[in-house]
Amino acid sequence: MRIEHSDQCETERIREDRRAGKYAIPSGNSPASRRLSVGTDLTHGSLSRHLIRLTLPLIAGNMLQQLYNTIDAFVVARYAGLAEFAAIGVAAAVMNLFFFAIAGACIGVTVLLAQLYGAGDEKTFKDEQFTAVSFGMAGAAAAGALGTAGTGPLLSLLCTPPEIFAFTQEYLRIVLLSLPAAFLYHFYSALFRAVGRVNVTLTILALAVLLNLGLDIVLVAWWGMGITGAAWATFIAQAVSALLSLLYLHRTLPQLMFGRENVGLHLALLRKTVHFSFVTGLQQTGLYIGKLAVQGAVNSMGTATISAYTATMRIEAFVNSFGDSGAAATAVLTAQNFGAKDSGRVRLAFRQSLIVLGVLGLLSSLLLWGLAGWASALLLGDASGPAFDSAVSYLKIVALFYILNFTGNTLAGYFDGVGRVSVTLLGTCTHIALRAVLAWVFITEYGLDAVAVLTGLGWLLVNSIWALFYWRERLE
Repeated sequence: MRIEHSDQCETERIREDRRAGKYAIPSGNSPASRRLSVGTDLTHGSLSRHLIRLTLPLIAGNMLQQLYNTIDAFVVARYAGLAEFAAIGVAAAVMNLFFFAIAGACIGVTVLLAQLYGAGDEKTFKDEQFTAVSFGMAGAAAAGALGTAGTGPLLSLLCTPPEIFAFTQEYLRIVLLSLPAAFLYHFYSALFRAVGRVNVTLTILALAVLLNLGLDIVLVAWWGMGITGAAWATFIAQAVSALLSLLYLHRTLPQLMFGRENVGLHLALLRKTVHFSFVTGLQQTGLYIGKLAVQGAVNSMGTATISAYTATMRIEAFVNSFGDSGAAATAVLTAQNFGAKDSGRVRLAFRQSLIVLGVLGLLSSLLLWGLAGWASALLLGDASGPAFDSAVSYLKIVALFYILNFTGNTLAGYFDGVGRVSVTLLGTCTHIALRAVLAWVFITEYGLDAVAVLTGLGWLLVNSIWALFYWRERLE
């Protein structure tokens, strides 16, 4: 990636400032320097290269996660029956709220750990690890217990059909008990990302997907356990992924594990951890709830519209994995350099991310436009009819705006990385609320085309909000 002349000048100034001792970089013999050697120090070297090296495994991980989420439904559909297959779909809407909240909360932890890692603050890094693990595990266990106890009333509230009620309840009761293991896996994935070891997370996730598939085949297809077998397969896969994460840290990166000296009540860190985790968790759950509201508007339009929207959402999920991964990589890259108090390199990381993700966004727009018909036919199984026409029209409209999705990911990653997670939350909730409310207003008259236009306008709005915050910060 070519760096503009102004960026080259800024890089030279950074080097001069470091030679002058402006930035507190640990000496080669310091404990902090030795700790940094066990991960990837993103405070030195080519920013664009770091960004790409972080983004590629995250993209692969996101795609694997999508596969992970569909394995149960695929096996149950083939070997259990339509009622249990439908129960998986209803259960997914419930359990995803819990899993999105956990994954979102761990985004905040990633930022804190990456900032401390970039600052070379080994003691506080380990104190934060103990604080986040102990209170996070307690929270996940409480959420799992409450969720398991409340599945009956919750499913009744969702108007779950009687013929699938028991199947759905059984599945949720087992899967929600795995929330502590899910938290542990997501937490240590956050730690590995914070120190630049994104390949570790990808490897563990790949093993978990293979294990889940193997257990599904054994428990559902061979032993005939139906949806109960699928639930236990998910439970075991979550537990094994958490165990593998702990084993890897203990065997390969023991320098990063907290010890007895880090055990205690660190109130300042606890307050900061709760703030970051709550805001980023709320951001992810708010986004999911907003999408459910849009889905409700689509559901009011009949089977053809629902089928078309389902197809487009699966296509968009694939494309969005690139932008979401870029946002996560930008957050880690920014956070490490922010922790090192290297403001010039933070700004340069933002510009490099804007270039890389802007190019990816433009390519995504062109591909969506050109392959809209082929992709829709592939998922719908038919290249004609109302569902196909609606899907193609939706994708071609939304393709006109897609670059804004990717530039928005750069801004979101930047604000997360510098610790201004509330700004990210404000933009996310504002734009998803706009899409959800207006979808109900316009979908009756304009169909999926209205949802596509509103999606693009939502991205335009969130880019505008975040850009205003960014430029105001630069002027201060």
